Amino acid sequence: MGKWLWIRAYGGSSVGRMRIRVVDAFADRPFGGNPAGVCLLEAGEWPDAAWMQAVAAEMKHSETAFAKPAPDGEADWDLRWFTPAKEVVLCGHATLATVHAMAADGLVTGKVSFATLSGVLIAEVDDGWITLDFPVNRPIAVAVPDGLSDALGVEPEAVYITGELRDLLVVLPDEQTVRDLEPNLEAVAAITRREGIRGLTVTAPSAEYDFISRFFAPGSGIPEDPVTGSAHTGLAPYWAERLGRDELVGYQASARGGVVRVTSAADRVYLKGQAVTVLDGELLV
Repeated sequence: MGKWLWIRAYGGSSVGRMRIRVVDAFADRPFGGNPAGVCLLEAGEWPDAAWMQAVAAEMKHSETAFAKPAPDGEADWDLRWFTPAKEVVLCGHATLATVHAMAADGLVTGKVSFATLSGVLIAEVDDGWITLDFPVNRPIAVAVPDGLSDALGVEPEAVYITGELRDLLVVLPDEQTVRDLEPNLEAVAAITRREGIRGLTVTAPSAEYDFISRFFAPGSGIPEDPVTGSAHTGLAPYWAERLGRDELVGYQASARGGVVRVTSAADRVYLKGQAVTVLDGELLV
């Protein structure tokens, strides 16, 4: 794998020099979109989970991805994602960042498959764009959880649970309300822990795009995520049904911001974006 020395990590054993990258995903320029750490490992057993968690905590990005060649033919690569606080079952932007790093190394030129906690995921590289093929997380309407309106400082128009991903999808009155929102993050964290929820997506129609959103997951160590690919697996079917179109453009209105092009197709959602490597170095532990 290029000029770098790759050494696997096991249990409490030390790791030598290992390449690690920071990739801005869902961005066409540096310092936009959502940064993710990316570690491409040699074939073999996974490093100890506690070690990968420690690396993610050190990186302090919303997710750090670890990928290694898959041993059994189910997929081309195995892939796992860690926030600074925990391992997660699905992450869009760190998957896109991983594919970008692999393409830069000449490890993928077209389609590539990943074995993950969310099943086998497919990605495709085409002329600088990366498309992720993810399972849909169709929203199911629920009652407004106790304390949510107070935590947000606004009354939701509707609230949904997004399938197996279990995010709260909260529909707000208008775009400006989404942009101006300053939620009580301690209260949001308490609600998500109580309800067994990963995070909270707020959304509304947009004048420039088809829809706008923001994502908060303080209970998972992410006060606000810059651009959340996985959240769009619930946003895509919701807005496709509401707007009557399957191909849409969403904008996640964090301080960094990012555009996610989505296509809703039965039980799948296709997420399309670009990425930029902003840091390429060595992890010394």
